This record gives sequence, structure tokens and C-alpha cells, in this order.
Amino acid sequence: MKKILAVLSVACLAAVQTAHAQAKPYYTQYILNNYILNPAITGIENYTDVKLSYRNQWAGITGAPLTTYLSIHGPLGKRDFRTGINSFAVPGQNPAGPKAWDEYAVSSPHHGIGLTAINDKTGYITRWSIAANYAYHIPITAKTSISAGLSAGVTSVSLDRSKIEWGNLDPNDPAIGISNGEISKIKPEIGAGLWLYSARYFVGVSALNIIPGKARFVTNDKYGSSYTINYFGTAGYKFALTDQITALPSVMVQYWQPQLFGLHANLKLQYQDFLWIGGSYRHSDLVAGYSGMIGMNISNVFNISYAYEHQTTSRLQTFTKGTHEVMLGFVLGNRYKETCPRCAW
Repeated sequence: MKKILAVLSVACLAAVQTAHAQAKPYYTQYILNNYILNPAITGIENYTDVKLSYRNQWAGITGAPLTTYLSIHGPLGKRDFRTGINSFAVPGQNPAGPKAWDEYAVSSPHHGIGLTAINDKTGYITRWSIAANYAYHIPITAKTSISAGLSAGVTSVSLDRSKIEWGNLDPNDPAIGISNGEISKIKPEIGAGLWLYSARYFVGVSALNIIPGKARFVTNDKYGSSYTINYFGTAGYKFALTDQITALPSVMVQYWQPQLFGLHANLKLQYQDFLWIGGSYRHSDLVAGYSGMIGMNISNVFNISYAYEHQTTSRLQTFTKGTHEVMLGFVLGNRYKETCPRCAW
């Protein structure tokens, strides 16, 4: 009975999300890759940044959400004004500490280009999107820059009726037709964002799914999956606890029409440019919870992080083993041999 209830709950959640509004997936480790939610970060560093992420929400439940993504972005025509070169594990100094912040100088105006590909699957519903991203960065003071970015691509929502277990229910659901195969609808997607940043802080706003619309699986206009605007606002400030340990508290507000709201609070502690741990809390209308994360820079070309999340409001918390999220990062063309981002953390 517990398994039946869990499957039905996941199916109902997926149906509700599909019938009302297309919300972007949750990301526990958003602080490590704000680029996935804001195109203004495109090309912010001196190298090409590649991220691979896998998120298993409500592990142990059949049909629970699975989210994977690939993101890649890098600068065009960026010149850095620094005079020294940071390398991995420099003895006697912390390349991610206060000395590096004091020596930070903004780069000259430059462009950034990138790509994101996301796949989000819940039960018999699959959503995927692919987008090209562009940003332009300009300095506004000796220590602060601002960037504006655009994202353009396509998104799809598909429903596979053959995977639905109807039981005693009528399979002739007017919202999804009567075909036993997979039904898919594709729509254009546009996003935009702004990012204000220095070595110590960042403030960003973005809007995704700017083009409204509805993907219908049947001809009846009453049913379908609405694409509405998703809004994100985030800010963070970095300070030193010691010469070797830094702290980064941050917040993110997430809102998508017509009424869904989420507030994320995060604290990341980092030892030199090598190891970090963190914790966060999400307050949300749908899925709230606590999480912890840990990660490390294996070298100046590879890093890895892991997060575990426990939901506190979901009705499925009794049946699930929690949410697991793994992220792999690759740094390409790292001419300064950096292990830590200088501008987006």
C-alpha cells in the first residue's frame, strides 16, 4: 500500500505541474553554478567552464524526478589585468582568500558564449531544453563589473501514456488523449539576466521562459502544459573567517506564475582553494527541506561535489531515501592554473 501511495503521489505531482505551469527544476548546488539559472554569467571567468550534474530526487521511489544537465561557457576577447599567476596548492598562501580579493581588478569589456542542455523526467512526463547563451561584461568601477545576458533555445514536454498504470481508472483521460505512444510538444524558450559582481559579492536577477504559451496533447484548449515566466533573484557576500577559511552566505528567491514561490538560504565554507562544505534550507510552496554539500578541487582542471537533501514538507518523505545530487566540473583553457572561480562561486 505504501508503494502504491508513493507512486500515485509522484504521478499526481507530475500531472499538477504539467497541467498548470512549467517550473524550472530545483538545484541543491545552485551556488556552484548560477549560470544554469542566469545567462548573464556566460563567460565570466578566464577559462571555459564545463559542468555535468545528476540529481535524483526522492530516491527509492519509482517514477521520482531525475534531472541531468550539461552546461558550458567561456569568454571571448577577455583580457585580465592581474600581474601574478595563481597555481594549484601554492605553499604559504590562499589563492581564494582575502589577499586575492584585495589584488582583484576588473577585466576589460568582453563577451561570453555558452550552451545549456537540461533533461528533467518525472514518472511518465519528460521535459528537456537546449539553449545558446550570450553575455556582455563591462567594468563600472575598479573592483566591480556588471553583465547582461540572453538565452535562446527550445524546450519540450512529452508524455508517454504507455508507462501509465491506470489500475481501475478510465484510461481515456481527456487531458492526454487516447494514444498509447509518446506525445511530445516543442516550444521556443527565451531567457535574460543581469549580474553585478566583484571579488567579494554578487547580485543577480533573471527571467526564464519569457515566451508564454501552452503545449497541448489534445485539441481541447482547456488542457495542456502552460509555459509561464520563471523569476530568480540571488545575492551573496564572501568574507574571511581566518586566513585559510572563507565563508559565503547567499540567498535565492524563485518565483513562477501563477503563485509558486521558493526561498533558498545557503552557507558555503571553503578551506583555501581545495575543499568546501555547505548547508542550505529551502522554503517552498511545494518542496521545502534541508541539505548539506561537500566538494573539492581535484586539480586545476577537475572538481567534484555532492549534496544530500531531506524534504520536510513533501508527503513522500516517509517513503523516500532523500535527494542526491552530484556535480562534476571541468576547467578548459585554464591559462592561470586557477582552481577556484574568481567571479562566480
